[in-house]
Amino acid sequence: MTAGIVQTAGAAIAAVLLLAAMICAGIRIVRGPTAPDRVVALDMLGTLGVAGAGMAVIASGATAFIDIALGVALVGFLTATAFAAFIERGSINEEEEQ
Repeated sequence: MTAGIVQTAGAAIAAVLLLAAMICAGIRIVRGPTAPDRVVALDMLGTLGVAGAGMAVIASGATAFIDIALGVALVGFLTATAFAAFIERGSINEEEEQ
């Protein structure tokens, strides 16, 4: 087998596994029994989005998808941090509770 065939087969297998992981994360977001479960699943979905952009770089050869992956990773990190702070406090504004 040539290197191109092996790379294509590997990319196809990785894309199928990535799609399966995205479906599992989506199910956990919908059915998650608690808010932290949903937040972790949402963070995982963001990470899988970064992996999907990486797969797009491999499939198309366009390096613009690297910038997209970096942007999605940054936004995912910031949202996970914000949700963690929200869950820890229990509300958005502490002054409203007092």
